[in-house]
Amino acid sequence: MRLTDFLKERNISVGDNFRLLLDTLGLSGEEYIRAKEQEIGEPAKMSKSKGNTVDPEEAIRKYGADTVRLYILFAGPVEKDFEWTEEGVQGAYRFLRRLWSLFHQHLESLRLVKYSGEDFTSLAGKPKEIRHKTHQTLKKYLSSMENLSFNTAIASIMELLNTLQDFQPSQEVDYKVLRESLETLLFMLYPITPHICEELWHKLGHDRFMVFYPFPEPDEKALALEEVEIPVQVNGKLRTLLRVPVDAEEELVKEMALKDPKVSQWLDGKQVKKVIYIRNKLLNLVV
Repeated sequence: MRLTDFLKERNISVGDNFRLLLDTLGLSGEEYIRAKEQEIGEPAKMSKSKGNTVDPEEAIRKYGADTVRLYILFAGPVEKDFEWTEEGVQGAYRFLRRLWSLFHQHLESLRLVKYSGEDFTSLAGKPKEIRHKTHQTLKKYLSSMENLSFNTAIASIMELLNTLQDFQPSQEVDYKVLRESLETLLFMLYPITPHICEELWHKLGHDRFMVFYPFPEPDEKALALEEVEIPVQVNGKLRTLLRVPVDAEEELVKEMALKDPKVSQWLDGKQVKKVIYIRNKLLNLVV
């Protein structure tokens, strides 16, 4: 059995004992050891004696302090160790770049609108879903932060950003919804990445620092979503998006889908043999 296979099977890292073995075999070069660490996939724990420490100052100079903080808190539960990887730091950096890009994509329109609770009393369709998602995320975030589950809090923020990137505002009320969502997102990120949050907050037209503004609270009315938009597939291929009542039963959603021309044209003369329905998520008709 090859040495690498032996170590990998037994989840043995490239630690002190392995280094002693390599010394005995005359294979103790650092380049060889590092190559084995990457090949085995179980690198030794960070240690000055092994020369595998990471200087945070270098990462901060390259990516910024916000990126490093975001990466550390997102890497896993605070009570557990984690392996520092360049790919992980780059992932955190890309997330902050996406946030920056989304703001600047809509910045001119966002600066022109102000909002209050009265602006959202008669929302419908996508804007209502966006506001629901925002306050749902805020509620989950507050719970996660209270439990010191920073990684789950950040994961929910990332999911919200993905949702906002898919949102295409076209009228004033849409931009009001988007502005509220982005400002809420900034408040959630502020304890983790304060520098970029303050910069974007200022770009929205605020004169004072974020600490002088009250932290948002979940809006119970926004959390009470009445309809959702779900994809309808025929044999696994997307045919339309259908708005249905929240928690609608399978028979109702199926009936609504069969009446939709974008779906019925793919069912002409065919028999529905199987229905796959995931409540509030998906309907797939197998013919």
